[in-house]
Amino acid sequence: MKKVRCGVVGLGQIGPLHLDAITKVEQAELIAVCDLDEEKAKSYAEQYSCAYTMSFAKLIARDDIDLVHICLPSGMHADFGCLAAKAGKHVLTEKPIDVSLENADRLIKACREAGVKLSCISQHRFDPDIAYLKRAIDEGHLGRISFGASHTKWYRSQDYYDSGDWRGTWALDGGGALMNQSVHYVDMLRHLCGEIEEVQAYCATLAHERIEVEDVAVAAVRFRSGAIGVIEGNTTAYPGFVTRLDVYGQKGGVIIENDVVKEWKLEGLPAPASEALGGPSGASSAVIFGLSHQRQIADVAQAILDDRAPLVTGEEARKPLAVILAVYESARAGKPVRLP
Repeated sequence: MKKVRCGVVGLGQIGPLHLDAITKVEQAELIAVCDLDEEKAKSYAEQYSCAYTMSFAKLIARDDIDLVHICLPSGMHADFGCLAAKAGKHVLTEKPIDVSLENADRLIKACREAGVKLSCISQHRFDPDIAYLKRAIDEGHLGRISFGASHTKWYRSQDYYDSGDWRGTWALDGGGALMNQSVHYVDMLRHLCGEIEEVQAYCATLAHERIEVEDVAVAAVRFRSGAIGVIEGNTTAYPGFVTRLDVYGQKGGVIIENDVVKEWKLEGLPAPASEALGGPSGASSAVIFGLSHQRQIADVAQAILDDRAPLVTGEEARKPLAVILAVYESARAGKPVRLP
């Protein structure tokens, strides 16, 4: 079968996961990797039997690459994505799409004008239990949604923030516990419960030094539907706890912890059987994490082959970014902020 030929730039924490996922997607083929650290690039190239380069310009100049995976610090996503688009390459960025709406819009425009596909990693949309809950909501099994909450209760050590000059900076990290760690579950909250209309928030830096950004944040949110809810982002929760989604409606409620259903209280609709959805029953979050990356990369590759939009477009990736930036604005101003 025809395959989408991939190049990956950035071999830090998340880049290697992309390499592994690409090799497990039948519609994709890994062609080359790129990193400023030549020893690291060469090592991964040998491991995956592909080419390597230290030059992004050389990577996107290759005729045998169709899709470029941007696995760099968040504040670099738009710059490198725009260069790839102008070279005629499809673009898949890691989360978030970038750290400002202006940069996100610039990348969306560049890909549109170049006629290439743009997607941003939001792999939890491909988690079996979350996909099952989304269908249940869309089919009316919960009735009108009254409350939705997203909690990311993680821990990051001081060594984590000290491990890279970009970590914990506004310019390249774009924020802290919300922008880096919580963006996926913020996206899941609005994906399941609908668009967010207004936020009122507090953010603080309470447990770390030498960072510009928040390590704990909380926001009350109001959805356009009239439902209300909560967003929590936390990297002070020693030694690290769960990610959790709460969704309650007229007909019942569901709690998801670490990407799988914890509580399912819906009459007339059974809890998901993960095996039937193509995923492992009772799988750990780490297992689902890798599988869901594979599913999203497969969707992007198939979208390129079929010339259709990927399930997560640039416009969709912009929405959780807008929510998080509104939370930051509310915390700074000390008043509610409405989203456009």
